[in-house]
Amino acid sequence: MAEHELMLTGIGGQGVQLAAQVVARAATREGREVMFFGIYGGMMRGGNTDSTVVVADAPITAPPVVSRAWAAIAMHDEFWAPIEPKLRPGGLVLVNDSTFPHEITAPVTVIRLPATELAAGVGNPMGGTMVMAGALSALTGLVSLDSLIEGMHESIPSYRRQHIESNERALRAGFDAAPTDTGAPQARWATAEVPG
Repeated sequence: MAEHELMLTGIGGQGVQLAAQVVARAATREGREVMFFGIYGGMMRGGNTDSTVVVADAPITAPPVVSRAWAAIAMHDEFWAPIEPKLRPGGLVLVNDSTFPHEITAPVTVIRLPATELAAGVGNPMGGTMVMAGALSALTGLVSLDSLIEGMHESIPSYRRQHIESNERALRAGFDAAPTDTGAPQARWATAEVPG
């Protein structure tokens, strides 16, 4: 059985919960077992927001709050401290270089992308987490880009449908911006399904 834990963290307003939901829905579309658990403070903007997504090819054994993670997306450094010790050695951290200046010392592969700027460049200044979700797809094969796009369509509420096209551009921008040959960990089922 392969079970991959992804933690996402940032501040309220960055789209952390939406990105986690998009990844979870994408994995569900691919027939995976999925657990999605979001934690956020009482503020709409600026407070702590974390989410965990566990994707597996068999029934999930991880508890809702995981103690170890295979990968993380770090959108802001303000609430990063409790997440870093949970990373498995050899794991992956995608860092929004635009809002996370601190160094990560855990023994993991760290990929820094200017997610905020990339999102703004495709007309979606609030879409940094979509950029990171696209990059995660390209780097690990956890889910395919097509499934992410479909998952995003399902996750956007009806009153925000005008943002679908810009979110798709952000997902594609992240996928295209992901560096190659990074040593990033691969999802165990990715060998047959790495997006192209």
